[in-house]
Amino acid sequence: MERCQVEVMNWMSSSKLQVEPLIVGPLFSNCYIIYDDKEKLGAVIDPGDDADIILTKVKEMDVEIKYILATHGHFDHIGAVAELKTALGADFLAHQDDFFFIEDGKNAALRWGVHIQQPPKPDRFIEDGDKIKIGKFEFKVIHTPGHSPGGVCFLYDRILFGGDTLFQGSIGRTDFRKGSFEDLKNSIRKRLYSLPDDTIVYTGHGPPTTIGDEKKYNAFVRA
Repeated sequence: MERCQVEVMNWMSSSKLQVEPLIVGPLFSNCYIIYDDKEKLGAVIDPGDDADIILTKVKEMDVEIKYILATHGHFDHIGAVAELKTALGADFLAHQDDFFFIEDGKNAALRWGVHIQQPPKPDRFIEDGDKIKIGKFEFKVIHTPGHSPGGVCFLYDRILFGGDTLFQGSIGRTDFRKGSFEDLKNSIRKRLYSLPDDTIVYTGHGPPTTIGDEKKYNAFVRA
């Protein structure tokens, strides 16, 4: 996945929000390094694996990582948290309803034949409506249960980091533990399809999409 030059500016500071996507791990999960290009403060969203690759990219960009953010607690989205937290000293944030997945992270990965370090307990549990400030940019937490009970999205302006809630032409699986198609459908219809059509959705797997395209073409959840 190519680097995304996101032309979203904070006019008070002339900062631009930059998005550096990486595909990590055996399940090809999308990890995102996001940062304020003026203040050089950032966060890593869903570091599922390949901590060395993520850390090399962070060093290359000379960004101070303040937060490690999890859209949900499945191992393929938190597999590198332990190593990143040790190396970067950043706070790990996740929703409490997925803590049981985080606690089971190492064993869950082993059941898929994947080896990861046991993820730590989050430094703070986030809830719907919380705000996370990254440089001059403030992201809103949107609770979107269904793929997992503690699934969340992170929204700034018309940029959404959606984890495994909504994909290009598809949706997150609901046949895993504590998944619910009804909950996921409600999350997408009520929380995401209410966003402006030109909102870019950076997904947990696969290419990005837009809210407008999914409202028109997604066969799993109709607007």
